[in-house]
Amino acid sequence: MLGATSKGKAVGGNFHPMAASFWCNQPIGSDPERPFTGSGREPLLPPHLLQPPQNNGHHHHHNNKLIITGPSRLSGHVPISGSKNSALSILAATLCCSGTSKISNVPNLSDTRTMVSILSSMGAEIEASDSEILINTDGVGTVEPDSEEIRKFRGGFFVIGPLVARFGEAVVALPGGCDIGARPVDLYVRGLRALGAVVELRDGKVHAKAANGRGLVGGRFQLQFPSVGATETLMMAACLADGVTLLSNVAKEPEVVGLAQFLNDCGACIEGAGSDKLVIKGKSWLHGSRCIIAPDRIEAGTFMLAAAITRSCILMSPVIPSHMSCLVDKLKAAGCKIRQWSHDTLEVSAISADVGESLKGFDVKTGPFPGFPTDIQPQTMVLLTTCNGTSSVEESIFENRMGHASELLKLGARIKVCGSTALVYGKDKRSGLCGSCVVAKDLRGGMSLVLAGLAAEGTTEISGVQHIDRGYHNLDLKLKFLGADVKRLMAPHLAFPL
Repeated sequence: MLGATSKGKAVGGNFHPMAASFWCNQPIGSDPERPFTGSGREPLLPPHLLQPPQNNGHHHHHNNKLIITGPSRLSGHVPISGSKNSALSILAATLCCSGTSKISNVPNLSDTRTMVSILSSMGAEIEASDSEILINTDGVGTVEPDSEEIRKFRGGFFVIGPLVARFGEAVVALPGGCDIGARPVDLYVRGLRALGAVVELRDGKVHAKAANGRGLVGGRFQLQFPSVGATETLMMAACLADGVTLLSNVAKEPEVVGLAQFLNDCGACIEGAGSDKLVIKGKSWLHGSRCIIAPDRIEAGTFMLAAAITRSCILMSPVIPSHMSCLVDKLKAAGCKIRQWSHDTLEVSAISADVGESLKGFDVKTGPFPGFPTDIQPQTMVLLTTCNGTSSVEESIFENRMGHASELLKLGARIKVCGSTALVYGKDKRSGLCGSCVVAKDLRGGMSLVLAGLAAEGTTEISGVQHIDRGYHNLDLKLKFLGADVKRLMAPHLAFPL
């Protein structure tokens, strides 16, 4: 049985989850004194932009606003940060491992800081410097992470799998996050039961325990829907289960492949990552390992759409083009020019569409990877408002992911939402986006308002910025460096110079 430790206390001593200066956005292996420059070009960002503002995390305060004056013409090179979704699952996976894991290229976001805080609340020792985080979970002394932190976002719930697998039990609060649909945890619960856990919901917390009193056992489980979070959680759990586990209809997302790679590097035996079936041979223990977080395909997709929406040309790296082939195909069909400069550098240009033919609208239906990502659906909707013709956007993953449409209407977009489908009426001579005051209600929907503000005539004021800060590292600074007129308005008592 685990001994008790004080909850919420970071055992590492020299790390505070909100200490933003520990992270910067260059990949591991580059000179920490010099910004990452991609393929030998000039530095991507001036050094003062590489360091987040030193305000002890208060720039996620609810009174924050972004003021964007458009229309913008963007140009230059933007560095793509490490993947938020990949970092969250890999940070949770360190709970499966004895010894120290070294995770590099972790983006400095409120979500990643919350995950670090969750690990600290259970007694993990954490040190961070530059783009690296060292995590040792040998000192974990409680199987109940801080409930307040878990409720901040959905990714915190991932820890239930590794906790039950390694320690035989877990007590985890129901997760929070963006209000974009039910996203129930029943897949997680039924999957853990298939691996020999007794799982109950009491007082807003999920209590899970190995039925045999020792640990999980291998089993078979078919997911009703290829949920990324459930796939990752059950994969982590199965790594330490006694025997062989077969998971079918699993998610094929690059983040799942990245997690499987990390766990295999730690001594796990996972086969089939990237397909719809996983075969996992359980091991009695795993050791810590090193991992470099892959570039964020959703951030890269967002900047690709920013280039198209503002009829600009942007160069971006590092990216993994195969992670974004679905969006690349749609943008090419619309009339954008996309050029691959090197294995990890893309150029997206829509400049000719401004002077000659307009971009053509297209239809989108979101789906699990390799389908069109739900996380760039709201941003794509903004592009379609600037294209010729009528387009349709169908959301098949989250039932409430159309909340941004009502805010886009305030900016002059012409969108008709019917259930999970939206008809987007493109640009004509009488219409165009105009600045207004809007509210970000969730992460990706909030980002769609930023993109709309870049294309809109006049000034757009966006509140609810804390949602956007969950997923985009140094967003306003990156946009400024590309030439956008973006200001962050702080609550008066929190103001600090950039």
